[in-house]
Amino acid sequence: MQKSNKSIAGYHLLMILSSVDGEFAPEEGMLIQQYLADEFPFRMNLDNELETLALLRPEEWKDHFEFHARCFQDDSTEEERKKFAQFAKSLIKADHVVTDEEHTFYKLLKNIWHLE
Repeated sequence: MQKSNKSIAGYHLLMILSSVDGEFAPEEGMLIQQYLADEFPFRMNLDNELETLALLRPEEWKDHFEFHARCFQDDSTEEERKKFAQFAKSLIKADHVVTDEEHTFYKLLKNIWHLE
């Protein structure tokens, strides 16, 4: 898999976090749109990224998530990772239900980044 830059890696992380519970809630979609607007001030074609994510089987999510967490880590400061983790937390809480799967992936992210 080709290394992703911080913004693309963040997109992959958020999309997986929003999908692991088997439901993509509208509230989650709104937060991902906010992330895209903040990270990509110019229109960006993410069709290839979305296709990659759509083709993943659930049993591949964890490896894909870990890979992109490391890509994000390579291109970010500790402060950026803390800020992203807070954003990711708001994403998994957006539909007012945090499933075990969402919590597991969120904890995985924090563990990879050595955040408390």
